[in-house]
Amino acid sequence: MKRDNSRNLSSPVTYLTWHYIVYMGDHSYPNSESTKLANHEMLASVMGSIDQAQQAVVNHYTKSFRGFSAMLTPEHAQQLEERESVVSVFESKINHAHTTHSWDFLGVDSIRQYNQLPLESKSDVIIGVIDSGKDHGFVISFNLIIVTIVLINVLINVKEYMVLVSPGVWPESRSFDDTGLGPIPKRFKGKCVTGDGFSLANCNRKLIGTRFYYKGFEQDFGPLESMNASFSRSARDTEGHGTHTASTVAGSVVANVSFLGMGTGTARGGAPSARLAIYKALWFYKSSDADLLQAFDDAISDGVDIISISLGSAQREFLSDSISIGALHAFRKGILVSASAGNGVSPFTAINVAPWIMTVAASSMDREFNANIYLGNSKLLKGYSLSPLKMEKSYGVIYASAAAASGVSFKDASFCENNTLDPALIEGKIVVCKVAGSFQRTFVEQAGAVGIIVIGPLATDIDFMLNIPSILVGKEEAEELKAYLKTKRYPFAQILSTATVLNARPAPKMAEFSSMGPNIITPDIIKPDITAPGVNILAAWPPLPFTKYVDYNIISGTSMSCPHVSAIAAIIKSCHPSWSPSAIKSAMMTTATVLDNTGRPFIKDPNGSPTTPFDYGSGHVNPVAALHPGLIYDFDSNDIIDYLCGTGARPEQLEPLLGVPVTCKYPPIPAYNLNYPSIGIASFSRNMSVNRTLTYYGKGPTIYIANVEQPKGVKVVVKPRKLNFKNYGEKMSFKVDFIPHRNHDGSLML
Repeated sequence: MKRDNSRNLSSPVTYLTWHYIVYMGDHSYPNSESTKLANHEMLASVMGSIDQAQQAVVNHYTKSFRGFSAMLTPEHAQQLEERESVVSVFESKINHAHTTHSWDFLGVDSIRQYNQLPLESKSDVIIGVIDSGKDHGFVISFNLIIVTIVLINVLINVKEYMVLVSPGVWPESRSFDDTGLGPIPKRFKGKCVTGDGFSLANCNRKLIGTRFYYKGFEQDFGPLESMNASFSRSARDTEGHGTHTASTVAGSVVANVSFLGMGTGTARGGAPSARLAIYKALWFYKSSDADLLQAFDDAISDGVDIISISLGSAQREFLSDSISIGALHAFRKGILVSASAGNGVSPFTAINVAPWIMTVAASSMDREFNANIYLGNSKLLKGYSLSPLKMEKSYGVIYASAAAASGVSFKDASFCENNTLDPALIEGKIVVCKVAGSFQRTFVEQAGAVGIIVIGPLATDIDFMLNIPSILVGKEEAEELKAYLKTKRYPFAQILSTATVLNARPAPKMAEFSSMGPNIITPDIIKPDITAPGVNILAAWPPLPFTKYVDYNIISGTSMSCPHVSAIAAIIKSCHPSWSPSAIKSAMMTTATVLDNTGRPFIKDPNGSPTTPFDYGSGHVNPVAALHPGLIYDFDSNDIIDYLCGTGARPEQLEPLLGVPVTCKYPPIPAYNLNYPSIGIASFSRNMSVNRTLTYYGKGPTIYIANVEQPKGVKVVVKPRKLNFKNYGEKMSFKVDFIPHRNHDGSLML
């Protein structure tokens, strides 16, 4: 929000304006210029003149859909929203930013069908990277098909959570080398947009397009130069995250890389032959909705096949959310959008929950970076560290709260923030700090400490690139440490060196930070959809001062799991070019596994607590099986119309959005009857039936038989129990009846 009196310099009146997005859906204008003119004329009709309209506009959306963002008063926004051609008017909110052993863990090299494809087929795929109650679970399976059904009693305590990611790309990285790739696909219409430190020579046959967007950000926050941090007004990455996610998706094969000697191996993306188009829409870990929508508009028009977006924010409805709107237009153009579920930790925090988006949670793999603390009582505490340093002897240990500087409370000192500790008390000692958000505590090192023990959730974003040993311990280890420190007047400890452990068991485990369902907009659609490796992922990194100029870095988050799924989608697209986004999505969801490498159900890291489909969706992605799913749950734009009508959208909203006449069915089709690869029932108080249609994507006649794991309190009946498919592409439907058990007094038992 900004106060703006630039509309009429001769007037003493100050107008209060906000940055709004005016979204109008599909359009039939012949070119961008005519669309811009129509936008200006519409805006002028409420503002008074074309000149005022041109001054107010920040961004135009003219390619894949029509709209604009502008600085408007609430009154002007209301007037525009009442126009028949306008789908929605909403404020441009801020999205916050949300990886090489993982591909070995997923078994990508064993996908014979993909590996035997000619290079021109694998390199024809273009990936666009835009750098967010008590329940009962059970399974119904048709052979390989896994349909997860969750009954939700109530929806409570919805809070906003953001996801962290950073933008851009470091083109000089070896992960973007184009050796062996042929010419850029002729169908790609994108550009290599130049800027600060980024020339045409920085694009190649791997990195085929780059664009960047900042007008919306500057409108909301002021000039980039005013942020007091380094940046490049171009697609160049000056923060790291964008390079990391892009190389995870489609990085070229680079041998013998590591992070400070840890995780040594070959770095590669999941689809190393695919092309990359980068759309930088984030600055200083923030993005404006207005810029994100512009990125979607360009990416769809440029001709990408997959969009990978590791960012987002809490949503309230789909038609006033930039990622949901952009992803819907991509879906209608045959482009799958893979998005991170968020790092919100708690139930009801999953974001990017539209059914046309592939929503990805984060889990671990079978490689761990373990470090130990050797206490003075000869006990070992297990921890996690990416520090290459070790102690040669033991040192005294002190809680940060016991070393508070003058005038600082014990609580504030416990987080080891700058200038909160007394250097005289921590010099030569190991300091125990609590974690709060992103943990970067160079102050502790500068004040003379010899080591840091951080207490917090594992995979917390802490700074291991200090010149003193540092280690992260979980809750149980923290309790043991606390007990030891209480019993000793002069406690001491030694932080041992980090060890890379392969073939760890059990794996995968759900990451503690990963956002969880239920879906806060439509709880009948289970979210997240799937989980993938997102803990301690090694991938390319720009050589930046604050990370000691490393070329590869290890970080964690759903931002890291999202590009894994994006890459697998690209592999499927290479092998099955005609498959729709919903078919690709279904193939991954119905072949996912809910068992770890010990054959047991997933648990949550680090405490081993049980998990549910609200943690992992349909399960952990299985790229080998996803290429041959057997059966597909397909849905298209007409199904989405029925779904949106069922959620309360009006025909007058949907017609301009979709560019076709819309009639909402009555009674509306409930959300649980969308032909989705999972089934959720949010309100369950009587006998209910759910319908699904399967498409056969196999070879030769096959019979599929339903297998039901009956949940407590509900009887589940599948009709028919057998499906006999004869031909590829054949469709057959089935019905699932849910019958709640009743007590002797007639009451429902759930």
